[in-house]
Amino acid sequence: MTTFSRSSDAPAADVAATPWALIPPLRPHEFRRLRELLYETCGIRLREGKEELVRSRLGRRVADAGAPTFAAYLDRVEHDAAQRHFAELGELVDALTTNQTAFFREPAHFDFFTAKALPALAQATRPIRVWSAGCSTGEEAFTIAALMREHLPADRYAGARILATDVSSRVLARARAATYGARVITAIPATMRRRILDVSASGDRFVVREELRAIVRFARLNLIRDWPLRGPFDAIFCRNVMIYFDAGVRQRLVERFWHMLAPGGHLFVGHSESLGTMTHGFRYVQPAVYVR
Repeated sequence: MTTFSRSSDAPAADVAATPWALIPPLRPHEFRRLRELLYETCGIRLREGKEELVRSRLGRRVADAGAPTFAAYLDRVEHDAAQRHFAELGELVDALTTNQTAFFREPAHFDFFTAKALPALAQATRPIRVWSAGCSTGEEAFTIAALMREHLPADRYAGARILATDVSSRVLARARAATYGARVITAIPATMRRRILDVSASGDRFVVREELRAIVRFARLNLIRDWPLRGPFDAIFCRNVMIYFDAGVRQRLVERFWHMLAPGGHLFVGHSESLGTMTHGFRYVQPAVYVR
């Protein structure tokens, strides 16, 4: 998922390489304005105390854009957005987000998906549709595709589709490349790796095989804006996303997911997330798994 960093780590390498003299100071009113823009843009609550992290992450972009201050940069972002030009807004969001994902992350979800959800879907008549909401660099979507390839009849798999969305254009570009390093693929069971990965031309990277990539479509989507997509989905994976939203945004998001799911469809959320305090039409199945 793409989220605002919760740590106070040092700036990323490309930002750290920028001379600090080129990065403008971040004034309190600019930080407040940025917090409002980030919340209005993607629903993320940026907490107080992140001023230095914001300056280090976003300052490079402000300097590269030729803006003398953060306020001038925000003026440009808001003006472009009002004209429905969102490129610079995307650069801002990308600069202030970090992405955490892995193949087979939170494996209990995939055990349930394999043992309970897929057998029922194999018997259905309409095409299977799954949504990975907050897909980051694509590992979740390709994990789902790999399990479907392993456990569905060939004809059911061929007609299946996985929609994988994220707010960050940067991570979506990496997801579409479907290429990963040796350390990343260690989470994939050894018996499965050769069936779903090819070695890159350079020999030091691994590429997801075409038969998996063929059923996954990556698209940019802001979860708190309009959704130009149609249901129903048989499963929605939205894991470790809602912890960054406030209660109102979480409530609205869960309601929208309910309407997007087919009856009997499953919603998977992160193990640190719960629908327990919300009003919804889901039935609890097991930790972090709900069914419509």
